[in-house]
Amino acid sequence: MIELFFAAFITLFVVIDPPGTAPIFSSLTSGASAAQRRSMALRAVIVASGILLAFAVAGEPFLRTLGITLEAFRIAGGIMLFFIAMDMVFETRTRRREDRAQKIMETPEIEDVAIFPMAMPMIAGPGSIATIMLLMARASGPQETVIVFAALAANLLLMLAALLAVGPIMRLFGGQVEAVITRLLGVILAALAVQFVIDGLRESIL
Repeated sequence: MIELFFAAFITLFVVIDPPGTAPIFSSLTSGASAAQRRSMALRAVIVASGILLAFAVAGEPFLRTLGITLEAFRIAGGIMLFFIAMDMVFETRTRRREDRAQKIMETPEIEDVAIFPMAMPMIAGPGSIATIMLLMARASGPQETVIVFAALAANLLLMLAALLAVGPIMRLFGGQVEAVITRLLGVILAALAVQFVIDGLRESIL
């Protein structure tokens, strides 16, 4: 079971990306006080948690309603995660996030960034929603379901910690180290995405 936890944790960690999201939050809240920043960080994680939990619980029934098999969703989700991994390796994902953050910063009437863009799509975006649904689809039995939820909770707590400690994190790691880590995590995510596709193909054939 420990292997399942680490596999789920790493997959969610790579997609949710607390180290990569924290600098964006820092730039979006540069003019906010410490109390305002803490409030926005907490609300962003709470709202994102609700969104991800809703898809984790209701995702499979929703797919059944649409007539989509879990195997088809595994293959589609694996392909989506593979493209996310490619974006991470070539840093296009980071540039898109920075462009989105810049647009928000250039709109002075938007001050509270907790819901948009932090909760969604920064934290609970298409990639993380697809990932939690994939992991829940692979979980067999209540025990494995609890393990997936534990991995999700651990990642969301890490996200909250990263948002609250974004200043020291930026000073500690800097842009160069973050870029290296992002590329390494992208390679790992690409391998996990291919595994999702293989699992989906194997289940649909057998």
